[in-house]
Amino acid sequence: QVQLVESGGGLVQAGGSLRLSCAASGRTFSTSAMAWFRQAPGKEREFVAAISRTGIITYFTEAVKGRFTISRDSAKNTVNLQMNSLKPEDTAVYYCAGGPFQLLRLPTAADFSSWGQGTQVTVSS
Repeated sequence: QVQLVESGGGLVQAGGSLRLSCAASGRTFSTSAMAWFRQAPGKEREFVAAISRTGIITYFTEAVKGRFTISRDSAKNTVNLQMNSLKPEDTAVYYCAGGPFQLLRLPTAADFSSWGQGTQVTVSS
């Protein structure tokens, strides 16, 4: 199992950018699909983006396509979420997740066995 710690959240105005990072420890990072989920107040946790073990395959929820990118750095054991053109509806706690499986379809939260503690992203209008 991989241990995950997120960073990079904060307060930004609409139209601005933030970069979230997830530092992973443990020997299974290189064999884990990684993802970002988010949970807004009063709402269920929802999928945002995922990346395969090799970084070749990525998935995004429709609401962030064209604005967010996901990447991973195997040398540093990190996964990053670059968020551009942020909107107030992007406000949420963002969670990093990992799971030792091959990413071949749009994942769900149930696919992931490791979770970070979350980082708050607030977008003001």
